[in-house]
Amino acid sequence: MAAPKRFFVEKIAEEVRLEGEEFRHARNVLRLGVGDEVTLLDGSGKEYAAIVARAERNALLLHVAGEKPADREPRADVYLLIGALKGDKTELVVQKATELGANRIGVFFSRYSSAYPSENKLERLRRVAREAAKQCLRARVPEVEYFGDLASALNSAENYKNKLFACEFLERSEQTSDTGGSYCLVVGSEGGFSEEEFALARSCGFAGVSLGKRILRAETAAIALLSVVMARAGELG
Repeated sequence: MAAPKRFFVEKIAEEVRLEGEEFRHARNVLRLGVGDEVTLLDGSGKEYAAIVARAERNALLLHVAGEKPADREPRADVYLLIGALKGDKTELVVQKATELGANRIGVFFSRYSSAYPSENKLERLRRVAREAAKQCLRARVPEVEYFGDLASALNSAENYKNKLFACEFLERSEQTSDTGGSYCLVVGSEGGFSEEEFALARSCGFAGVSLGKRILRAETAAIALLSVVMARAGELG
């Protein structure tokens, strides 16, 4: 028996109206109707069992039957900063970062970035994160935000304990001490980083890391580094 379909809502009450994009997906794609069971999520870390009580033209009325703590959320607090990528590659990184357990994702623009921001693109990335969270059974959607420059992105990680900056021109990783707790990982766009940007990162407390002898595509580098850190933090075992 398939697990109940999952939907994010703003607020949980005894009765919940499922509207907007989530309603259209439930009604037009999944063909849900009266009596069907669903799981509701409000970002609190809990899951709520609900049943479709009434179908209206633009909404489904759901009756909440119970709640339980979610058990799929990561214990490690990991923040991924990725340089803006061309085409749909940023969407790929956001999707996989959500699946791997990132709690926060920032997209920044640096010296060699060749992609450009827009509100539509940001909203699209947030939708990608939301759908990925449903697919991998998470109870929270990672926060996704834009930064206009590298300095702003680096400053947003001020309170993270372990800070790693992936740099393609490093021959070997700098010595780091994993103190546990929170992590911030930085990976550049297709053009990589300049020496000055690396110096800026070091001044903000980041340690440079190498991802091996081979030059990885930016999206591969982001997914690979995040996977290594998640494994080190005990999230993949």
